[in-house]
Amino acid sequence: VVEELLGVDSRVIPAHQAKRGVPHQNVGVFYGVRVVGGVIRPEANGETAEAVWTPVEEVSGLHRSAVVDVGVGLMTQRPASGHLPPVVVGGLVRH
Repeated sequence: VVEELLGVDSRVIPAHQAKRGVPHQNVGVFYGVRVVGGVIRPEANGETAEAVWTPVEEVSGLHRSAVVDVGVGLMTQRPASGHLPPVVVGGLVRH
């Protein structure tokens, strides 16, 4: 169940950081939700290798995309503006 809009993240990924070497813009919309049922499963197209629920306090120890840090920041900090300072993006296509 969607309970609230947490915020929106928009960033331009420069060509030298992009997977295909082409600059592009990412826009992420983050919602606070409550799970009420169903079965967690990987995406049908194979983009996700495994789907699991992870407690928020354990997320920082995972190898993850920088966009996850945006979502966690919006959830834990709840900025009134819906914006966070920029999250560092880099490494092996972690945006």
